[in-house]
Amino acid sequence: MIAKNKEKEKAVSFRKEGCSYNEILKIVPVAKSTLSLWLREVGLSNQQKQRLTEKKLAAARRGGEAKRNQRIFITEKIKSEAQSEILKISKRELWLIGIALYWAEGNKEKNYKSGKLCFNNSDPKMVLLFRKWLVEICKIPTNELIYSLYIHEKSDWRKAKNYWAETLSIDSEGFKVYFKKHSIKTNRKNTGDSYKGLIRIVARRSTNLNRKISGWIEGICQKSL
Repeated sequence: MIAKNKEKEKAVSFRKEGCSYNEILKIVPVAKSTLSLWLREVGLSNQQKQRLTEKKLAAARRGGEAKRNQRIFITEKIKSEAQSEILKISKRELWLIGIALYWAEGNKEKNYKSGKLCFNNSDPKMVLLFRKWLVEICKIPTNELIYSLYIHEKSDWRKAKNYWAETLSIDSEGFKVYFKKHSIKTNRKNTGDSYKGLIRIVARRSTNLNRKISGWIEGICQKSL
């Protein structure tokens, strides 16, 4: 009983100094329920309460940071393993990849209207890959490609234009900029420094190629669906 009383006195003393339950439990080895019973009537000053609040917030931040680091680690591990599954891409595989990209992001041949090859996307990697497909698979000379930038009028279009010029290794004066009207009531997420607009690639004299791509798409559907 004497030992218990001494432990209680010690716990109360630490609590009055503004220590948290976890801090006290490291020094006074009792059950947390016992500690709670001992300390339920111990008042704390506003300064002590503030200290405990700050410690809780700091602990929450450390926990959040630990979870974030764990998430990043798992993500990078999965991505690294997935990347290793992609071996050297053959010419035929690149051909099929390009068809799929155009199927998703290109202007299709219509029965009532002919049109040039036209591809639209905001992902620089996808744009570069599709251009590689045009040049290496479809044998389109680079000087036959026309670039346009579509971007919201309230964005930093000059910065975006320089970004795409550098990414695509082309003259920034070599493509036009078209502005999308700004809407005050908008829920779009593509804002801020990461927003670079959308790039459109059009190939000159490519109407027949567009028709051919439509045939390739139909062929994929017939063989796989």
